[in-house]
Amino acid sequence: MRSLLPLLLLLWGLAPPAAAQPSTDAFPYAMKVARLPNGLTVVRVPFRSPGLIAYYTVVRVGSRDEVEPGKTGFAHFFEHMMFKGTKKHPEGERDRIVASYGFDDNAFTTDDFTVYKSYGPSAGLDALIELEGDRFRNLEYAEPSFRTEALTVLGEYHKSEARPELKMEERLLGTAFQKHTYRHTTLGFYEDIQAMPEAYAYSRAFFQRGYTPDNTLLFIVGDFDDEAVMAQIREHYGPWARKAAQPAIPAEPPQKEKRTAHIDWPSSTLPRHVLAWKAPAASLTTPSAAIQAVLADYLVGPTSPLYKQLVLEKQRVESLSSDSYPHRDPHLFTLDASLKAEEHRAPVDAAITAALRELASGEVDAARVKAIQSNIRYGLLMGLETPEDVAFQLAWHAGIFGTPEGLSRHLHNIARVQPEQLVSFARRYLVDSNLTVLTLTPAAGGKK
Repeated sequence: MRSLLPLLLLLWGLAPPAAAQPSTDAFPYAMKVARLPNGLTVVRVPFRSPGLIAYYTVVRVGSRDEVEPGKTGFAHFFEHMMFKGTKKHPEGERDRIVASYGFDDNAFTTDDFTVYKSYGPSAGLDALIELEGDRFRNLEYAEPSFRTEALTVLGEYHKSEARPELKMEERLLGTAFQKHTYRHTTLGFYEDIQAMPEAYAYSRAFFQRGYTPDNTLLFIVGDFDDEAVMAQIREHYGPWARKAAQPAIPAEPPQKEKRTAHIDWPSSTLPRHVLAWKAPAASLTTPSAAIQAVLADYLVGPTSPLYKQLVLEKQRVESLSSDSYPHRDPHLFTLDASLKAEEHRAPVDAAITAALRELASGEVDAARVKAIQSNIRYGLLMGLETPEDVAFQLAWHAGIFGTPEGLSRHLHNIARVQPEQLVSFARRYLVDSNLTVLTLTPAAGGKK
């Protein structure tokens, strides 16, 4: 991520690199943003970290993009296949080179995007850029390797299903969503994972349509020479020429009545009680994502009356949280209680219902809303201690919002949330006709 001489820029067909954007109150570091002719967005953030670099690649392909029947789980599957090599760097060679420099190298998949991340010495940056440019342009794997990795993914599912969380997520999403691809987890439906070894041709098509420069953002944070980095980026990513073929995501029809789902868990664990309401998509031009971020803390954060009552005073709940985070399409606003005993389910549900009724009536603590806004902002900013911290937050929010400024603008929106907006949101969305309730009861009623 760095720039070249004017003549060389003209030969590549590029405009001069963008000037550094000044830092703002929301994000304290200057960003340099360039967009290559092929659509690749390249973000560089100089950071005082002598000899260290974070290199994050965001591909805006997640499980929401798995629209073909019988073909779920492929976004996550490519998190595995992207490490299989190319003709230039056969399987295992990339791992050897990355390890020789001491990079921490990994990846993860979400509903909405996939991230590939490396963190390590700046001395290895040139080699890393060449490796990454090669694999994103020229990923190569034979059918036997594909089949082997498909079985590995199946094994990952079997390992995950030993925990109640996977089954809870499957049941909740499958009940709340009828049409939208959010109805399956990032792992995919079990029967689709079982059938993956026979889908080699489809896997290649999935890669071609989604792993494209115009669907990708690259973040480099740390100690680097900007001009040299951009020269390397243009050399190794410039020839990447595919265009994204955005699949048509099926729209979810409006929910008209309360839905319920229950799991009888065969072994000992804590009973669970989850309330999930349909909520609007994340957007930087509307306050919906910011409202949900503040509302989650307001209802069940450690300063909330619910938390004090259920966790600290009456001790009916082991943990009380909201797993809500922004999504590209309308998703769920959730409240999740791990009960200390099954007998507490009814009073816990009643306490949550009472808190929601109070909020919807217009009773809102404006001082606590303001404190929550400050805590979210400063908590995140204080956590930006390393290049990896910065790259992760920028990449995560860019994956959701589609722009390098996603983090800064989301924090700005959070600061602008007004108490009455929490009330309006509760009245509109946190209603029974929009609600899905998931309950889990373990064997023998759970731990005492």
